[in-house]
Amino acid sequence: MMRISMSLPKKLLSEFDEVLKDRGYQSRSKGIRDALKDYIVRYQWMNEMEGERIGIIAVIYDHHYTGVMEDLADIQHDYRDYINAVMHVHMTDKYCLEVVVVKGDVGYIRNLTEKMMRLKGVDHVRLTSTATGQHLDHE
Repeated sequence: MMRISMSLPKKLLSEFDEVLKDRGYQSRSKGIRDALKDYIVRYQWMNEMEGERIGIIAVIYDHHYTGVMEDLADIQHDYRDYINAVMHVHMTDKYCLEVVVVKGDVGYIRNLTEKMMRLKGVDHVRLTSTATGQHLDHE
């Protein structure tokens, strides 16, 4: 085992500890290891997808963070050929949710998702997708 140290916002650590307690973890280190494994598996899953996909990207962000709305809009304009719809929801006084419906080559969808993930002020991004369903056509 390697020992590391990390800095976390107090609220995030508190929420993580609550999840660990609810799930019956005896060790914060074990919980962090499991969370990191989950993060890696999700990343690998996203990178292994191929071909045409349809899906949604859920983005939660702090709309008070300077420039984040403009940055999200700029990225969405750059990828407009792959975006079918966007829904904006005001969650709290601070946070907004955008649900972006995407369709097209998974390489572009992956790039779009990762660009939004890297933005300052964005707290959470989750891509959910499936094959386009062309195999369901009965023509």
